[in-house]
Amino acid sequence: EVQLVESGGGLVQAGGSLRLSCAASGLVFRDYNIGWYRQAPGKTREGVACISTTTGTTFYQDSAKGRFTISKDNSKNTVYLEIHSLKPEDTAVYYCAADYLLTFCTYVSSNQSLRYTPDYWGQGTQVTVSS
Repeated sequence: EVQLVESGGGLVQAGGSLRLSCAASGLVFRDYNIGWYRQAPGKTREGVACISTTTGTTFYQDSAKGRFTISKDNSKNTVYLEIHSLKPEDTAVYYCAADYLLTFCTYVSSNQSLRYTPDYWGQGTQVTVSS
């Protein structure tokens, strides 16, 4: 059974930083691309960043460039999302997802992220940024 388990969310003050983790099991980690989405209250889910676990190539939504960093640790089957200079508008549930095709990452990093359904989803982790 494939599982993606997010962790690292919580309540943070504006200006702070967080590192979210997405631990994968039940799949061949290096064969999959891992992406991060977020869904803010009352808004649709949006793609944030994506990484190829094979090559390490990263993809970012334009709005995520500069404050978000996606990285991986193949030895731990884990992908990370670091968020710096947190803002109240970063408050959302953050989800990771996995897909076999690299095309997935191009969608995650575009304004059409909802048009692609990845193979697997995590359950999400809440990030709340207080002002």
